[in-house]
Amino acid sequence: MSTYTERLPYTGSPEYDKHFWNAMRGYDSSYDELSKGRNTGTGLYVMPNSSDNKYMAALEKESLFRSISTVIKAYGSGYRIFAKDSNDLAQWVAENDAVPIYDGIDDFTINTVDSWKLAALVKMDEAFIHDAGFDIENYLIKRFAKNFGRAEDNAFINGNGNEMPTGILNATGGAEIAASLDEITYDDVIGLYFSVKPEYRKNAVWLMNDKTALALRTLKDNAGNYLWRDSDDTILGKNVLMSEFMPDADAGAKPIAFGDFSYYWVIGRSPIGVRTLSEKFAVLDQIGYLAYEFLDGKLIRSEAVKVIQINI
Repeated sequence: MSTYTERLPYTGSPEYDKHFWNAMRGYDSSYDELSKGRNTGTGLYVMPNSSDNKYMAALEKESLFRSISTVIKAYGSGYRIFAKDSNDLAQWVAENDAVPIYDGIDDFTINTVDSWKLAALVKMDEAFIHDAGFDIENYLIKRFAKNFGRAEDNAFINGNGNEMPTGILNATGGAEIAASLDEITYDDVIGLYFSVKPEYRKNAVWLMNDKTALALRTLKDNAGNYLWRDSDDTILGKNVLMSEFMPDADAGAKPIAFGDFSYYWVIGRSPIGVRTLSEKFAVLDQIGYLAYEFLDGKLIRSEAVKVIQINI
């Protein structure tokens, strides 16, 4: 079976769940049962449905971007998605009057969706794996979620669109540059805030790393009022999120982003697949676990997120 839809009824069965996790422990398992969840393109086995649900919940906790972006499952769709890119219209209409139709009602942008492969390898000692009290499901889910979550966030911020998602800081397809400056001042941060349209400011957040956040905490206006509000870690009433993958305020870098990140779409192309690598690590009394994710990420509306760029 090659498609997600074809595999779904089988990967949700108790039999598949049992044989999948027996295989992960290195025990004998039914190939006939496991083959029902095998991705013929990769040779990996899809996690049982219940485990995949736990994995996705754990991944959302580990990935900052998944908590602020729009996450879409496109397991069975093609390589195009339609993104709304027109201005919606609401008007009062008198009884029996015609509903207004306006030019641009069919304005949609078509975005190509790729299926980039993200791989992770986890190794464990066989002594732990064969211990009946060891919760291998919970352990692997957390390890993979942590590894994939970090790699995803880095790509969603810095990805260049070549064999990986397009990040918000990429020159092509990334966020718009609100201002280029030599150093960040109080007025520059205010300017970044108002460079974003009100419709995007409503649900906007700030994104930066720890070093930039520390610098912004010291900024004051002429009356001595701090830009950063310590009581709730906000700037101008908007939450500040910090990621180690945002750059420092060095020459040519884009250290601060502000806007509505729900316009960044994380598009899952296939559920996580896993297989064991028993022979490769046998001399170390270990079993390796190779896992793949297939996904893409795009900022669907570039004006929804703005950045400050430091001059070279």
